[in-house]
Amino acid sequence: MAEKHRPELGAVQETLLIPLYARAVETQRKRGLLDDPRAVEMVEAIDYDFTRFNGARSLIGANLRTLLFDTWVRRFLAAHPGGTVVEVGAGLNTRFERVDNGTAHWFDLDLPNVIDLRRRFFDESERRKMIPASVTDPEWPARVAGSPGPYFVVAEAVLVHLERAAVREVFNLLGDRLPGAHLALETASGVSVDGRDHHDVSSKVSARMRRRCDDPSLPESWGAGSRLVESAALTDLPRAVRDRLPWSYKVMLSTTGTLRRRRTEAYRFDLYRMESR
Repeated sequence: MAEKHRPELGAVQETLLIPLYARAVETQRKRGLLDDPRAVEMVEAIDYDFTRFNGARSLIGANLRTLLFDTWVRRFLAAHPGGTVVEVGAGLNTRFERVDNGTAHWFDLDLPNVIDLRRRFFDESERRKMIPASVTDPEWPARVAGSPGPYFVVAEAVLVHLERAAVREVFNLLGDRLPGAHLALETASGVSVDGRDHHDVSSKVSARMRRRCDDPSLPESWGAGSRLVESAALTDLPRAVRDRLPWSYKVMLSTTGTLRRRRTEAYRFDLYRMESR
């Protein structure tokens, strides 16, 4: 058996292992939400105590978020087959493997130590590149702008860990450098942020969400030229996602929505378009 790799990750970077494990667990279910054999391989190759997340229902939520963001990216690529997708905080995500259409251009962006880890499992190609940088670094959009547009930026489980000022900086950066781009992210209300110490997954790691956002349309007032075009919670996922769910998951979401609607809707998935400033 090959020796496992122990990753050297900071507190926030450690959270990338949560969606990785969620996809691996789901892949091994008889009727899972998604099929990601690469996630299974990576979990087996990494020296980390993934068992701390066993049995957490929030792993299902992580996969539903992944399915929604996949759906948005697929829709974008259907309209713009040669466009460019930027995976912000790429971690060990495998979205390219799931949605690539053979003509899209792709950038995986993350901090240098995460990109070093990513290079153990993924290779660059003519259409797929890696950028070791922070999302707030003003230099990375110039590299993306050299790739064919339009642009779709995916920030899954990333910006919720930044302060509001830093998130606003990201919006301004995209508005200035990649006007017309779409941006997908999550927003967490105060109810959701305050409950993290008791969350079945977040409580197992040291990182905490920092940005409170009770109104996903708030960035429209920041002057970055952003417009909220779609927003969903687990209780009101788009039909394109709900239709793909096994019956048991549909029942679970319906029950959750009835019993815990306020808390469930406090965590939303939002899609913005960066209009001209």
